Amino acid sequence: MAKTLTQKVIFKGIPATTLYNTYTDAKEHSKAIGIPVTIRKKEGSQFKSHDGYITGKTLQLVKNKLIVQSWRGSDWDPSDIDSTFILTFGQEGNNSVIHMVHANIPDKHFAGIKDGWNTYYWKPWKKYFLIKKEKLI
Repeated sequence: MAKTLTQKVIFKGIPATTLYNTYTDAKEHSKAIGIPVTIRKKEGSQFKSHDGYITGKTLQLVKNKLIVQSWRGSDWDPSDIDSTFILTFGQEGNNSVIHMVHANIPDKHFAGIKDGWNTYYWKPWKKYFLIKKEKLI
């Protein structure tokens, strides 16, 4: 049975446009997570991350507001459908908020993916932006 993961991540003092651009720019995305990422700011383009463990296609982009992707892990069963991954970006005062919905995650991979988002994305992103802000001060 597939599951859906939702998360809300707050970035203090970082504009939502910066978060959107970091995700959609291969160089910045790679710097933020410390792992090479292939991604383009183009609907229909393929992406990959974590040495090809994560692959998919960018389905929809609304500049600075929305990213929709198909997404799958290389260790998923061939019978598992691609998951749907949605990021929405918003501004709350000086803070930005990312709302994430990751739907159709195979049950046996759910716990690892849930932990993985925090371990391999949100924590490194927050560290990356903290270092970036300190360099500006």
